[in-house]
Amino acid sequence: MKKHFMPHVPPSAIAAGNQTTPMHLEQQIAQLLIVGFAGNCLAPDSQIALDLREMALGGVILFERLLATKSRDNNILSAQQTKKLCKDLQDCAGGNLLIAVDQEGGMVSRFKAERGFPTTESAAQLGQEIDPAATHDSALKTANMLANMGINLNLAPVVDLNLFADNPIISRYERSFSSDPIEVSRHAGAWIDAHRQHGILSCLKHFPGHGSATADSHLGFVDISETWQPIELEPYRELIASGRADTVMVGHLFNSHFDNQLPATLSRPTIDGLLRQDLGFTGLVITDDMQMRAITDHYGLAEATVMALTAGADIIIIGNNLHYDPLIVRNVVRHIARAVRDGKLAEERILEAWQRVQELKGILHRCTPCKRTTHQPTR
Repeated sequence: MKKHFMPHVPPSAIAAGNQTTPMHLEQQIAQLLIVGFAGNCLAPDSQIALDLREMALGGVILFERLLATKSRDNNILSAQQTKKLCKDLQDCAGGNLLIAVDQEGGMVSRFKAERGFPTTESAAQLGQEIDPAATHDSALKTANMLANMGINLNLAPVVDLNLFADNPIISRYERSFSSDPIEVSRHAGAWIDAHRQHGILSCLKHFPGHGSATADSHLGFVDISETWQPIELEPYRELIASGRADTVMVGHLFNSHFDNQLPATLSRPTIDGLLRQDLGFTGLVITDDMQMRAITDHYGLAEATVMALTAGADIIIIGNNLHYDPLIVRNVVRHIARAVRDGKLAEERILEAWQRVQELKGILHRCTPCKRTTHQPTR
Protein backbone atom coordinates (compact mmCIF):
# COMPACT_ATOMS: atom_id res chain seq x y z
CA MET A 1 0.00 0.00 0.00
CA LYS A 2 1.21 3.49 -0.79
CA LYS A 3 2.51 5.29 2.29
CA HIS A 4 1.30 8.81 2.80
CA PHE A 5 3.86 9.73 5.45
CA MET A 6 7.59 9.25 5.80
CA PRO A 7 8.89 9.22 9.37
CA HIS A 8 12.26 10.89 8.82
CA VAL A 9 12.08 14.10 6.83
CA PRO A 10 13.52 17.59 7.18
CA PRO A 11 11.83 19.94 9.69
CA SER A 12 8.57 21.52 8.57
CA ALA A 13 8.03 19.01 5.78
CA ILE A 14 5.57 16.22 5.21
CA ALA A 15 5.52 13.58 2.51
CA ALA A 16 2.51 13.52 0.20
CA GLY A 17 2.83 10.82 -2.42
CA ASN A 18 6.28 11.19 -3.98
CA GLN A 19 6.61 14.89 -3.26
CA THR A 20 7.56 16.76 -0.13
CA THR A 21 5.22 19.63 0.68
CA PRO A 22 6.02 22.29 3.28
CA MET A 23 4.08 22.03 6.50
CA HIS A 24 3.80 25.13 8.65
CA LEU A 25 4.51 25.05 12.37
CA GLU A 26 0.80 25.40 13.10
CA GLN A 27 0.02 22.36 10.94
CA GLN A 28 2.73 20.32 12.61
CA ILE A 29 1.22 21.21 15.97
CA ALA A 30 -2.30 20.33 14.79
CA GLN A 31 -0.99 16.87 13.85
CA LEU A 32 -0.32 16.36 17.56
CA LEU A 33 -3.97 16.80 18.54
CA ILE A 34 -6.86 14.34 18.80
CA VAL A 35 -10.00 16.42 19.27
CA GLY A 36 -13.71 15.76 19.67
CA PHE A 37 -16.41 17.53 17.69
CA ALA A 38 -20.19 17.79 17.63
CA GLY A 39 -22.44 16.11 15.11
CA ASN A 40 -23.17 12.81 13.39
CA CYS A 41 -22.19 13.88 9.88
CA LEU A 42 -19.50 16.00 8.26
CA ALA A 43 -20.74 19.15 6.58
CA PRO A 44 -18.16 20.52 4.09
CA ASP A 45 -18.26 23.98 5.67
CA SER A 46 -18.24 22.77 9.30
CA GLN A 47 -15.48 23.87 11.63
CA ILE A 48 -14.10 20.34 11.98
CA ALA A 49 -13.91 20.03 8.18
CA LEU A 50 -12.02 23.32 8.02
CA ASP A 51 -9.66 22.14 10.75
CA LEU A 52 -8.96 18.95 8.82
CA ARG A 53 -8.38 20.70 5.49
CA GLU A 54 -6.65 23.89 6.59
CA MET A 55 -4.98 22.99 9.87
CA ALA A 56 -4.10 19.35 9.08
CA LEU A 57 -5.66 18.18 12.34
CA GLY A 58 -4.08 14.85 13.23
CA GLY A 59 -6.95 12.98 14.83
CA VAL A 60 -10.50 12.99 16.11
CA ILE A 61 -12.20 11.12 18.93
CA LEU A 62 -15.80 9.93 18.72
CA PHE A 63 -18.43 10.03 21.46
CA GLU A 64 -21.97 8.74 21.59
CA ARG A 65 -23.13 11.72 23.69
CA LEU A 66 -22.26 15.41 24.04
CA LEU A 67 -22.02 16.00 27.76
CA ALA A 68 -21.52 19.76 27.42
CA THR A 69 -25.09 20.17 26.15
CA LYS A 70 -26.49 17.07 27.88
CA SER A 71 -27.37 15.69 24.46
CA ARG A 72 -27.91 11.94 24.21
CA ASP A 73 -26.83 12.01 20.56
CA ASN A 74 -23.49 12.97 19.06
CA ASN A 75 -21.09 11.19 16.69
CA ILE A 76 -22.40 7.62 16.98
CA LEU A 77 -26.00 6.84 16.05
CA SER A 78 -25.73 3.61 14.06
CA ALA A 79 -23.11 1.45 12.34
CA GLN A 80 -24.01 2.72 8.87
CA GLN A 81 -24.02 6.36 9.95
CA THR A 82 -20.71 6.03 11.83
CA LYS A 83 -19.07 4.30 8.87
CA LYS A 84 -20.16 7.14 6.58
CA LEU A 85 -18.90 9.72 9.08
CA CYS A 86 -15.49 8.04 9.36
CA LYS A 87 -15.15 7.79 5.58
CA ASP A 88 -16.01 11.45 5.15
CA LEU A 89 -13.53 12.42 7.86
CA GLN A 90 -10.76 10.38 6.25
CA ASP A 91 -11.52 11.76 2.80
CA CYS A 92 -11.42 15.29 4.17
CA ALA A 93 -8.05 14.59 5.83
CA GLY A 94 -6.52 12.96 2.78
CA GLY A 95 -6.64 9.50 4.34
CA ASN A 96 -4.16 10.31 7.11
CA LEU A 97 -6.42 10.70 10.11
CA LEU A 98 -6.36 8.94 13.44
CA ILE A 99 -9.96 8.14 14.40
CA ALA A 100 -10.04 7.19 18.05
CA VAL A 101 -12.63 5.88 20.46
CA ASP A 102 -12.83 4.51 24.01
CA GLN A 103 -14.32 1.07 23.46
CA GLU A 104 -13.26 -1.03 26.43
CA GLY A 105 -16.39 -3.15 26.71
CA GLY A 106 -18.79 -3.57 29.60
CA MET A 107 -19.86 -0.23 31.05
CA VAL A 108 -17.29 1.76 29.07
CA SER A 109 -18.73 1.40 25.58
CA ARG A 110 -19.41 4.14 23.06
CA PHE A 111 -21.41 1.71 20.93
CA LYS A 112 -24.65 0.95 22.74
CA ALA A 113 -26.84 -2.12 22.34
CA GLU A 114 -29.92 0.06 21.92
CA ARG A 115 -28.34 1.47 18.76
CA GLY A 116 -27.81 -2.01 17.33
CA PHE A 117 -24.19 -2.61 18.34
CA PRO A 118 -22.93 -5.90 19.79
CA THR A 119 -22.20 -5.96 23.52
CA THR A 120 -18.94 -7.25 25.01
CA GLU A 121 -17.86 -8.18 28.50
CA SER A 122 -16.03 -5.87 30.86
CA ALA A 123 -12.35 -6.35 31.62
CA ALA A 124 -13.25 -7.56 35.11
CA GLN A 125 -15.51 -10.26 33.68
CA LEU A 126 -12.91 -11.37 31.14
CA GLY A 127 -10.15 -11.37 33.73
CA GLN A 128 -11.95 -14.04 35.74
CA GLU A 129 -11.06 -16.58 33.05
CA ILE A 130 -7.72 -18.32 33.53
CA ASP A 131 -7.31 -18.73 29.77
CA PRO A 132 -7.18 -15.34 27.99
CA ALA A 133 -8.80 -16.89 24.91
CA ALA A 134 -12.14 -15.34 25.91
CA THR A 135 -10.48 -11.93 26.08
CA HIS A 136 -9.00 -12.49 22.63
CA ASP A 137 -12.40 -13.49 21.21
CA SER A 138 -14.16 -10.52 22.80
CA ALA A 139 -11.49 -8.14 21.51
CA LEU A 140 -11.77 -9.68 18.03
CA LYS A 141 -15.47 -8.84 18.03
CA THR A 142 -14.68 -5.26 19.07
CA ALA A 143 -11.82 -4.84 16.59
CA ASN A 144 -13.90 -6.21 13.72
CA MET A 145 -16.68 -3.76 14.52
CA LEU A 146 -14.25 -0.82 14.67
CA ALA A 147 -12.46 -1.81 11.46
CA ASN A 148 -15.74 -2.12 9.58
CA MET A 149 -16.61 1.45 10.54
CA GLY A 150 -13.17 2.89 9.79
CA ILE A 151 -11.98 3.53 13.34
CA ASN A 152 -8.25 2.85 13.64
CA LEU A 153 -7.30 3.62 17.26
CA ASN A 154 -8.97 2.07 20.30
CA LEU A 155 -7.95 3.84 23.51
CA ALA A 156 -7.76 0.54 25.37
CA PRO A 157 -6.90 -1.79 27.06
CA VAL A 158 -6.84 -0.56 30.63
CA VAL A 159 -3.81 -2.11 32.35
CA ASP A 160 -4.49 -0.60 35.76
CA LEU A 161 -4.46 -3.11 38.60
CA ASN A 162 -7.63 -3.57 40.62
CA LEU A 163 -6.01 -2.65 43.94
CA PHE A 164 -8.77 -0.61 45.59
CA ALA A 165 -12.29 -1.99 45.63
CA ASP A 166 -13.86 1.44 46.08
CA ASN A 167 -11.91 3.07 43.27
CA PRO A 168 -14.57 5.36 41.74
CA ILE A 169 -13.40 5.19 38.13
CA ILE A 170 -11.58 1.86 37.66
CA SER A 171 -12.98 -0.80 40.00
CA ARG A 172 -16.50 0.63 40.09
CA TYR A 173 -16.76 0.40 36.30
CA GLU A 174 -15.09 -3.04 36.08
CA ARG A 175 -12.30 -1.67 33.90
CA SER A 176 -9.42 -3.73 35.32
CA PHE A 177 -8.66 -7.33 34.34
CA SER A 178 -7.20 -8.24 37.74
CA SER A 179 -5.22 -7.19 40.79
CA ASP A 180 -2.43 -9.50 39.59
CA PRO A 181 -0.02 -7.79 37.16
CA ILE A 182 0.75 -11.10 35.46
CA GLU A 183 -2.92 -11.69 34.67
CA VAL A 184 -3.38 -8.10 33.52
CA SER A 185 -0.44 -8.50 31.14
CA ARG A 186 -1.77 -11.80 29.75
CA HIS A 187 -5.28 -10.51 29.11
CA ALA A 188 -4.13 -7.14 27.78
CA GLY A 189 -1.72 -8.94 25.45
CA ALA A 190 -4.56 -11.07 24.10
CA TRP A 191 -6.67 -7.92 23.65
CA ILE A 192 -3.90 -6.16 21.69
CA ASP A 193 -3.16 -9.20 19.50
CA ALA A 194 -6.81 -9.39 18.50
CA HIS A 195 -6.89 -5.72 17.57
CA ARG A 196 -3.75 -6.09 15.50
CA GLN A 197 -5.41 -8.82 13.47
CA HIS A 198 -7.80 -6.14 12.21
CA GLY A 199 -5.19 -3.38 11.89
CA ILE A 200 -6.46 -1.45 14.92
CA LEU A 201 -3.96 0.36 17.14
CA SER A 202 -4.26 0.01 20.91
CA CYS A 203 -3.36 2.17 23.89
CA LEU A 204 -2.14 1.09 27.34
CA LYS A 205 -3.64 3.22 30.10
CA HIS A 206 -3.49 4.96 32.61
CA PHE A 207 0.25 5.34 33.26
CA PRO A 208 1.76 5.07 35.86
CA GLY A 209 -1.33 3.34 37.32
CA HIS A 210 -4.82 4.46 38.31
CA GLY A 211 -5.97 1.28 40.01
CA SER A 212 -4.96 2.21 43.56
CA ALA A 213 -6.41 5.74 43.41
CA THR A 214 -9.15 6.79 45.78
CA ALA A 215 -10.51 9.60 43.56
CA ASP A 216 -11.53 10.29 39.95
CA SER A 217 -9.33 12.59 37.84
CA HIS A 218 -12.39 13.57 35.78
CA LEU A 219 -13.59 15.46 38.82
CA GLY A 220 -10.42 16.93 40.29
CA PHE A 221 -6.87 16.52 41.55
CA VAL A 222 -5.87 12.90 42.28
CA ASP A 223 -2.90 12.18 44.55
CA ILE A 224 -1.70 8.56 44.42
CA SER A 225 1.51 9.16 46.39
CA GLU A 226 0.40 7.09 49.37
CA THR A 227 -1.58 4.39 47.56
CA TRP A 228 0.47 3.68 44.42
CA GLN A 229 2.56 0.48 44.37
CA PRO A 230 5.56 -0.41 42.17
CA ILE A 231 3.76 -3.52 40.86
CA GLU A 232 1.48 -1.16 38.93
CA LEU A 233 4.32 -0.71 36.44
CA GLU A 234 4.66 -4.41 35.68
CA PRO A 235 2.02 -4.65 32.90
CA TYR A 236 3.71 -1.75 31.13
CA ARG A 237 7.12 -3.36 31.54
CA GLU A 238 5.90 -6.71 30.18
CA LEU A 239 3.88 -5.32 27.26
CA ILE A 240 6.59 -2.88 26.21
CA ALA A 241 9.20 -5.64 26.31
CA SER A 242 6.99 -7.98 24.23
CA GLY A 243 6.45 -5.32 21.55
CA ARG A 244 2.74 -4.84 22.21
CA ALA A 245 2.72 -1.19 23.27
CA ASP A 246 1.44 0.74 20.24
CA THR A 247 0.83 3.81 22.39
CA VAL A 248 0.75 4.63 26.11
CA MET A 249 -1.73 7.01 27.72
CA VAL A 250 -0.49 9.03 30.70
CA GLY A 251 -3.05 9.79 33.40
CA HIS A 252 -3.63 12.99 35.36
CA LEU A 253 -2.18 11.39 38.47
CA PHE A 254 0.06 13.11 41.01
CA ASN A 255 2.74 10.97 42.62
CA SER A 256 5.30 12.85 44.69
CA HIS A 257 7.72 9.92 44.46
CA PHE A 258 8.19 10.72 40.76
CA ASP A 259 7.50 14.46 40.67
CA ASN A 260 6.70 16.56 43.74
CA GLN A 261 5.15 19.38 41.70
CA LEU A 262 3.21 18.12 38.68
CA PRO A 263 0.83 15.29 37.73
CA ALA A 264 2.10 12.60 35.38
CA THR A 265 0.63 14.18 32.24
CA LEU A 266 2.73 17.31 32.75
CA SER A 267 5.77 15.65 34.32
CA ARG A 268 9.05 15.17 32.48
CA PRO A 269 10.45 12.91 35.23
CA THR A 270 7.42 10.65 34.77
CA ILE A 271 7.22 10.60 30.96
CA ASP A 272 10.80 11.04 29.86
CA GLY A 273 12.36 9.49 32.95
CA LEU A 274 10.16 6.66 34.21
CA LEU A 275 8.34 5.66 31.01
CA ARG A 276 11.02 6.23 28.38
CA GLN A 277 14.31 5.75 30.19
CA ASP A 278 13.42 3.24 32.92
CA LEU A 279 10.84 1.17 31.02
CA GLY A 280 12.40 1.67 27.59
CA PHE A 281 9.30 2.89 25.76
CA THR A 282 10.22 4.60 22.50
CA GLY A 283 6.75 4.85 21.01
CA LEU A 284 4.01 7.44 21.08
CA VAL A 285 2.78 8.92 24.37
CA ILE A 286 -0.82 10.15 24.55
CA THR A 287 -2.35 12.30 27.26
CA ASP A 288 -5.66 11.58 28.90
CA ASP A 289 -8.38 14.09 28.05
CA MET A 290 -6.97 17.52 28.89
CA GLN A 291 -10.44 18.85 29.68
CA MET A 292 -10.67 16.73 32.81
CA ARG A 293 -10.86 18.83 35.96
CA ALA A 294 -7.62 17.42 37.37
CA ILE A 295 -6.00 19.63 34.70
CA THR A 296 -8.40 22.48 33.94
CA ASP A 297 -9.03 23.38 37.59
CA HIS A 298 -5.34 23.90 38.25
CA TYR A 299 -3.47 24.77 35.05
CA GLY A 300 -5.90 25.87 32.34
CA LEU A 301 -6.32 23.92 29.11
CA ALA A 302 -4.12 25.89 26.72
CA GLU A 303 -1.16 26.23 29.06
CA ALA A 304 -1.44 22.58 30.11
CA THR A 305 -1.04 21.47 26.50
CA VAL A 306 2.28 23.30 26.34
CA MET A 307 3.34 21.74 29.63
CA ALA A 308 2.39 18.25 28.43
CA LEU A 309 4.37 18.60 25.21
CA THR A 310 7.34 19.96 27.13
CA ALA A 311 7.15 16.95 29.46
CA GLY A 312 7.39 14.55 26.52
CA ALA A 313 3.81 13.79 25.44
CA ASP A 314 3.39 13.36 21.68
CA ILE A 315 -0.39 13.53 21.24
CA ILE A 316 -2.76 15.73 23.19
CA ILE A 317 -6.34 14.51 23.57
CA ILE A 318 -8.98 17.20 23.95
CA GLY A 319 -12.35 15.49 24.18
CA ASN A 320 -14.21 18.76 23.56
CA ASN A 321 -17.09 16.97 25.22
CA LEU A 322 -17.13 18.02 28.86
CA HIS A 323 -16.92 21.59 27.55
CA TYR A 324 -17.55 22.30 23.89
CA ASP A 325 -15.69 24.91 21.84
CA PRO A 326 -15.91 24.67 18.03
CA LEU A 327 -12.75 26.79 17.72
CA ILE A 328 -10.72 24.76 20.17
CA VAL A 329 -8.25 23.48 17.56
CA ARG A 330 -7.43 26.99 16.35
CA ASN A 331 -7.15 28.36 19.88
CA VAL A 332 -4.91 25.60 21.21
CA VAL A 333 -2.67 25.53 18.13
CA ARG A 334 -2.25 29.29 18.32
CA HIS A 335 -1.26 29.10 21.99
CA ILE A 336 1.28 26.31 21.42
CA ALA A 337 2.77 28.08 18.39
CA ARG A 338 3.17 31.25 20.42
CA ALA A 339 4.98 29.26 23.12
CA VAL A 340 7.38 27.92 20.48
CA ARG A 341 8.05 31.34 19.01
CA ASP A 342 8.54 32.82 22.50
CA GLY A 343 11.09 30.13 23.34
CA LYS A 344 8.96 28.48 26.03
CA LEU A 345 8.65 25.23 24.07
CA ALA A 346 11.46 23.89 21.88
CA GLU A 347 10.62 23.49 18.19
CA GLU A 348 12.69 20.30 18.30
CA ARG A 349 10.16 18.86 20.75
CA ILE A 350 7.35 19.56 18.24
CA LEU A 351 9.33 17.88 15.47
CA GLU A 352 10.11 14.85 17.65
CA ALA A 353 6.44 14.39 18.52
CA TRP A 354 5.38 15.03 14.92
CA GLN A 355 7.74 12.35 13.66
CA ARG A 356 6.36 9.80 16.11
CA VAL A 357 2.83 10.59 14.92
CA GLN A 358 3.88 10.03 11.29
CA GLU A 359 5.55 6.75 12.19
CA LEU A 360 2.37 5.55 13.87
CA LYS A 361 0.28 6.56 10.88
CA GLY A 362 2.79 4.78 8.65
CA ILE A 363 2.00 1.55 10.51
CA LEU A 364 -1.68 2.00 9.73
CA HIS A 365 -0.97 2.55 6.03
CA ARG A 366 1.15 -0.60 5.87
CA CYS A 367 -1.37 -2.79 7.68
CA THR A 368 -4.84 -3.63 6.35
CA PRO A 369 -5.26 -5.98 8.08
CA CYS A 370 -2.19 -5.48 10.22
CA LYS A 371 0.84 -7.53 9.19
CA ARG A 372 2.87 -6.76 12.29
CA THR A 373 4.15 -9.72 14.23
CA THR A 374 1.72 -10.74 16.93
CA HIS A 375 2.77 -12.41 20.15
CA GLN A 376 1.06 -15.16 22.03
CA PRO A 377 0.08 -14.23 25.59
CA THR A 378 2.86 -15.07 28.01
CA ARG A 379 3.16 -15.06 31.75
